[in-house]
Amino acid sequence: MNQNAAIMQLVPFIAVAAIFYFLLIRPQQKQLKETKAMLDALKAGDKVVTRGGMIGQIAGIKGDEVEVEIAKGVKALFTRSAIGAILPPAK
Repeated sequence: MNQNAAIMQLVPFIAVAAIFYFLLIRPQQKQLKETKAMLDALKAGDKVVTRGGMIGQIAGIKGDEVEVEIAKGVKALFTRSAIGAILPPAK
């Protein structure tokens, strides 16, 4: 009976660990994977929004740097990680 009691005391800890995994850790890993795939798929001509809220079109990519045209003739240099989202093409 003492072994059963010890195991029963561990059950709540295991349940809490499982809840943390499925509600916190797993969704965060999925989001990181999606963000990495999005950043790897960047290409010239994509319309993007930076994490700071600037909207522009990618003019060029050189390694980890992305050149974004934010106005006609105005280009700014960002790191890939500064890109927050790719906007869908205008219809």
